[in-house]
Amino acid sequence: MGYIEDIRNLVGHRPLILVGAVAVIVDDEGRVLLQERTYPQGVWGLPGGLMELGESTEDVAKREVLEETGLTIDELKLINVYSGPDHFTVAANGDEFYVVTAAYWTKNVKGTMEMDLSESTKLQYFHEDEFPGEMVGSHRTILKEYFTSNDRK
Repeated sequence: MGYIEDIRNLVGHRPLILVGAVAVIVDDEGRVLLQERTYPQGVWGLPGGLMELGESTEDVAKREVLEETGLTIDELKLINVYSGPDHFTVAANGDEFYVVTAAYWTKNVKGTMEMDLSESTKLQYFHEDEFPGEMVGSHRTILKEYFTSNDRK
């Protein structure tokens, strides 16, 4: 059982503050890797997840990308940290939480893409004008900030 599950056993559905990280992985053509998630089904988003004890946000992004895609990433550059009332969620099971998300981008990618079928139904690179309609809203915000940033070199 992981850290979040342990905390949930103690506090039930009460609101928690959870810290996570996502990665904007960019290929040589400037496309971004997205995953079609198993939950919520049919919704696309960036690879990423929640922090475990002892991790930095960079560690979270690297671990989650490896688990979800089989890829190893490095040389992460911070896009922004997202938090506040707009990042409050109630899960289908009634769990309430506020998420603090560190978003990074990188072009330093190694390995062969290998999908974790428990988390994804598809992994695909997209150009900015090709993003799927059904996307995690906060991830769309992160991508908009990435593409309007001057620090993408």
